[in-house]
Amino acid sequence: MTKKITITDKDIQNAERLRKIWDEKRKQLSLSQEKAADILGFKTQGAVSQLLNAKIALNTENTLKFAALLQVPAEEINPDLSDLLRSIRTHTPGNRRNLFEKYYEYPLLSCVQAGAFTMDDFSYTQKDAIKWISTTTKASDRSFWLEVKGHSMTAPQGGKPSFPEGMLILVDPEREIEDGDFCVARMNGDEFTFKRFIRESGKAYLEPLNPRFEMIECNENCQFVGKVIKSQWNDETFD
Repeated sequence: MTKKITITDKDIQNAERLRKIWDEKRKQLSLSQEKAADILGFKTQGAVSQLLNAKIALNTENTLKFAALLQVPAEEINPDLSDLLRSIRTHTPGNRRNLFEKYYEYPLLSCVQAGAFTMDDFSYTQKDAIKWISTTTKASDRSFWLEVKGHSMTAPQGGKPSFPEGMLILVDPEREIEDGDFCVARMNGDEFTFKRFIRESGKAYLEPLNPRFEMIECNENCQFVGKVIKSQWNDETFD
């Protein structure tokens, strides 16, 4: 005789929170139930559907898997895990990476390499990159890191965000660039610039964060390379 599966009110609430996060993030992360099942190690997408719809209760392992997949803290799915995860994070030696986070690697390129990559849809291998840098941010397969050059994106003291020279930025050529987004653009065919895209009085501009630099009007000589979706310091900066 098949054992009846008991679903509690808490199970339903956890599933509702998971479903809300899934609906909010699946398009951004280019996820389908089939793709999620493959990443999470489920045999079929039916398991994903059952967990999203409270047909099966979310255990701790699957909650952590979904949290890593959707890039959210596990507590946002199941608040009852807060104390457990706080204890784990507190006692992790050296405050190392969270064991439940998934990491992705993208190549650090020079502007010359990035120009070839974005213009010719060139695919890079391990040896072509300056190095490969990991992050918890999931981006498209064509994404890459660039090192910030110059001081145009260094905000005045106390201003945030700020991107000082030497900081790394993750550029995703497949993300749509909207008003207010940070982006990398190619000027006059080959010159790269990192700025914030804005619209004013019906015109488009590339805006620096440093007020000592002037805005650049977007015209026929301006080609967007990609949206900047992440920034961080190179680990070697502090060696």
